[in-house]
Amino acid sequence: MNSFFKEYFDTVLFSTVIALAAVGLISIYSATFDAYAGRDFYRQLTWVGIGLIAMLVTMLVPLRWLQRQAFTIFFSSLPLLILVLIMGRRVYGSQSWLGIAGLGIQPSEFIKISTLLALSSFLSRSDVRATDLKDLVKAGGIVLLPITLIMMQPDFGTALTFLGMFIPVLFWAGASQFLIIIIIAPAFIGVASIIGTTPFLLVLLLLGIGLYAVGGNRFVAALVFGANALIGLLVQLVYDKLPLYQQKRIQTFLDPNNDPLGAGYNVIQAKVAIGSGGLWGKGFLHGTQTQLSFIPKQWTDFIFCVPGEEFGFIGALIILALFALLLYRGVRLATITKNRFGSLLAIGITSLLAFHIFVNIGMSVGLMPVIGIPLPFLSYGGSSLLSYMIMAGLLMNVYANRKEY
Repeated sequence: MNSFFKEYFDTVLFSTVIALAAVGLISIYSATFDAYAGRDFYRQLTWVGIGLIAMLVTMLVPLRWLQRQAFTIFFSSLPLLILVLIMGRRVYGSQSWLGIAGLGIQPSEFIKISTLLALSSFLSRSDVRATDLKDLVKAGGIVLLPITLIMMQPDFGTALTFLGMFIPVLFWAGASQFLIIIIIAPAFIGVASIIGTTPFLLVLLLLGIGLYAVGGNRFVAALVFGANALIGLLVQLVYDKLPLYQQKRIQTFLDPNNDPLGAGYNVIQAKVAIGSGGLWGKGFLHGTQTQLSFIPKQWTDFIFCVPGEEFGFIGALIILALFALLLYRGVRLATITKNRFGSLLAIGITSLLAFHIFVNIGMSVGLMPVIGIPLPFLSYGGSSLLSYMIMAGLLMNVYANRKEY
C-alpha cells in the first residue's frame, strides 16, 4: 500500500492543497464572524467537500483520454460563455454568473481548464512546432476565443489570467525568447506610456536591451522596437483625448491611492490590516480591521488580509511557503513527466496558479492594481474553489502517469 501511494499518489501536493483549503476556511470563518455572513462559511465548507471529491475523480480520469477529448471538452464549454452574455447575472459590473438550481456559477473559471487542455493537446502534437508562425497563430486562436467572450461580459481580470498561462505554455513548448518578448512587449509599453513619459522610455529601453540580448533577426528586432515605440505614443495620444473621469478611472486602477475613499479604499485598508498584524498577529477573531469589516466582503478577493492581520508576518509567511511548495511541485512535475501533454498541462496549471497568487497578494499589499481575481484555495467562492481543486486533480493525474510517454 505504501509503495502504491508513493508511486501513484502525490501526497505532498495533496497535503498542501488540504492545508491551503483549511487556511481558507479558517480565514473565511473569521472574516464572516461579525459580518452577518456566517452562512458563507458553511457554503464554502460544502464546496471544499465537493472539491475534494472532484479532485480525486479528476486524478483517476485516464490522461490519454483527456488528451484525445481536449478539443471536444473545449468547444463544448464555450457555449456557457455565450449563455452568460444572454441570460447571465450581473455582479460588480460584470455579467459573468449563471444561476443554476439556486447557485451562482461562474463558467469562466472552468473555461480556464478546458482552454488549458485544448492548448496543451494542440502543442503536444508531433506535427506542431512552437517555432512555426502558423502553429503559433492557431495556438493564439485557442486562447483568443474565450478571452473575447469574457471581455464582452466584461471581466478584464479573468481575461488577463488566460494570458498569464498562455505565455509560459508557449515558452515550455519551445517558442523562442525573441518571440515571447514580441508578444508581451505591447502590453508593458501601453501601461508604461499611461503612467508617464519616464516609465515609457525606461520600458522602451529595456525592450531594446532584451531584443538585442536574445538575438534573432536584427531587422525584425528593429521593426518590433519601432512598432512598440509607436504603440506607446498612440496610447498616450488616445489617453490624452479621453474625458477626465475616464482618465481618473485608469489612474485609480493603476494606483488606488488616487481615490482613497472610492476605488482605492479596499487596498488602503488591506495594507493597514496586514501591517497592523506585526510579527505574530492579533490572534484568531481579534483582528480589528477584519472584525469591524473595514474591508467590504473581505472573505473574497482580499482574504489574504485576514491571516495577515490575525496571524501576523509568521502566518503570512507560512501561507506563502505553502504556495511556494505548491508551485514548486507543479514545475517539478512538468520537468520530470515523460508525457509532453502532461508536461504542458502541468506548467499551464502552475502558471495560472502563480498568476493568481502573485496578482491577488500583490493587490492586498498595494503592489498590483485591483483586477478582482481570487486567491487560490483561500478566497470564498464555489466556482473558483472547485476549479482549483480540479486543477490540483489534473496535477495529481499527471503525477500518476509521469512515467508514460
